[in-house]
Amino acid sequence: MKTLIDLYLTFLKIGVVNFGGGYAMLPLLERELVEDKKWTSREELLDYFAIGQCTPGIIALNVSTFIGYKQKGVLGGITATLGFLTCPIVIILLIAAFLTNFADLPIVKHAFAGIRVCVCVLILQAVLRLWKTSIVDKITLFMFVVIFLLAISGKVLPVSIPPAILVILSGITGIIIGKEK
Repeated sequence: MKTLIDLYLTFLKIGVVNFGGGYAMLPLLERELVEDKKWTSREELLDYFAIGQCTPGIIALNVSTFIGYKQKGVLGGITATLGFLTCPIVIILLIAAFLTNFADLPIVKHAFAGIRVCVCVLILQAVLRLWKTSIVDKITLFMFVVIFLLAISGKVLPVSIPPAILVILSGITGIIIGKEK
């Protein structure tokens, strides 16, 4: 029961600052789940992010479910998920109730502009951490360049490749490269 309460409270704390989505949350998730709680490794957390990117829903929410399940099975997954969702649901309900009355105020517009800048910094920080642990040799650098070009091809070509397909292809490529080593 203590672990379930800990799961709920940890993800409640994470959920309350869930601005910017999954990638912006990576530094916080690393600190809480890898460094403080030691519930997962950095590599496993990155794997959960990859899977979370391919599954429906918010990446950080999916990660909370994976971590909860790892710790305490189905009940742990549900508990962690509910912990993560509690504050955002309350905040969204409050914002929905009041924002339409205040959305056009300059102070509110400026606040959101400031939040967007912060989210960009958090996402950049997550990208740099991912870079350090993912791009480890010439092969992974080559994979990065190819995947990046495929990901942005939708901006130039009439067809874009869905992110889930890119992740699946990357996983297959990783398996093939791993077998050759």
